Amino acid sequence: MPKVVSNLWFAEEARKAVEFYVSIIPDSRIGRTTILPAETPSGPPGSVELIEFTLAGQAFVAMKAGPFDSFNHSFSIAVLLDSQAEIDRIWDAFLANGGTPEACGWLKDRWGLSWQIVPRSLSEMVADSDRERGKRVTEVMLGMVKIDISALEKAFAG
Repeated sequence: MPKVVSNLWFAEEARKAVEFYVSIIPDSRIGRTTILPAETPSGPPGSVELIEFTLAGQAFVAMKAGPFDSFNHSFSIAVLLDSQAEIDRIWDAFLANGGTPEACGWLKDRWGLSWQIVPRSLSEMVADSDRERGKRVTEVMLGMVKIDISALEKAFAG
C-alpha cells in the first residue's frame, strides 16, 4: 500500500517547530532525523535536516533547508477536536508560542504555517441535510476567530 506523507519545508527552526507540535497535539511523536550528507541546492553537506514525525497518528516530514517558498493558506493542517477545552488548550498554546489568530478557527504559527483548530462536529453541522441549519452554522462560524462550539451548536439547533 502506498503511504502519503506531507512534507513541510522550513527555512530554519524545523526541529523547534516539530518539538512544539508534538508537545501540544496528543498521539504525536518525533521519529527519525536525517542530515543529508551531500551538497544540495540548499547548501553544503550537513546543511539539510529531515525530521520524520507524526501528529495524531498522521505522518509528516519537516525539512530544514533554507529559504525557498514561504508557507501560505493553500496548505493548512486541521486539528479536529471534540471539546471546547481541547480547542482552547491548543489554540492558546499556539498563540503563546508566537502564533497569530485569524478568522474561522484558523491561525498561523510563528513559522508561518496555517492551522485550523476546529471541532470535529463542524463539518457534520455544515453538511447537514437541512441546508438552513448548515447555513446558520456557517454564518456563525464566519463571524468567529477562535471557534466556540456552544455558539455553533446553538446556531445548529436554531
